[in-house]
Amino acid sequence: MGTRPKELAALLASVQAQTAPAARTVVVANGCELPYLPPWVETVQLAENLGVTGGRNAALEHLRDMDLVLDLDDDGLLVADDVFAMIAELYEQDPRLGIVGFRIADETGVTQRRHVPRLRAGDPMRGGLATGFLGGAHVLSTKMLNQVGHWPDAFFFAHEETDMAWRAIDAGWRVYYEPRLLLQHPRTSPARHAFFYQVNARNRVYLARRHLPTVLVPVYLTVWVALTLARTRSASGLRAWFDGFVEGWRTPCGPRRPMRWRTVFTLTRLGRPPVI
Repeated sequence: MGTRPKELAALLASVQAQTAPAARTVVVANGCELPYLPPWVETVQLAENLGVTGGRNAALEHLRDMDLVLDLDDDGLLVADDVFAMIAELYEQDPRLGIVGFRIADETGVTQRRHVPRLRAGDPMRGGLATGFLGGAHVLSTKMLNQVGHWPDAFFFAHEETDMAWRAIDAGWRVYYEPRLLLQHPRTSPARHAFFYQVNARNRVYLARRHLPTVLVPVYLTVWVALTLARTRSASGLRAWFDGFVEGWRTPCGPRRPMRWRTVFTLTRLGRPPVI
């Protein structure tokens, strides 16, 4: 968005410092003007803000010839210099590895509970197979993307990683949370975005409409309505959430491809049944 030039410069410096260099480095200007960037950085200029999903898709189109694509938030920082080498090793060991998620921690080393991609989030250093990953730092196999498709444009922001993970797992790919891969990122709340409550609800409905077996749709949405009522203390936030919930039923969300029941059982076995 062009609002973090110092953070972006620091991130690019940490990218350049890697012991295993990236084949290509791309910065997407999502409807903004970019500051001066080093000559080894490629840019993709978008005329308008297409959101998280649209921006990432533009990058993927630009990087079709790559085997792996690493997404990084522009206010993140790679602390270690062996991150890319570790990523290459992980994918060499497992040909069905589709997505690798990083651990995200703030400047003090603390990982927020919501940044651990499983229900039992007490130990952020416990890695393993997962049902989701963090948007701030993750790696995607382009072979997987060619099979399952790119990011869902309609989402714009929120829950697009769940959509991608469900599609990948349904197609037989593995999603792995690797805590040794660290992105340092300022401590934030998703509610800092004014439209968080609205898109959060809308995209929950989109997920259910796109991917869940019919019988699980009301279960999933009822659980999230109950959790939202229990957790949200803001009256304006609740109004925005239910406005988004209605919008999720009224607006197009892309094709419906319900996951197989085998995938439902896989997600449940991995600790995150697709009803919560």
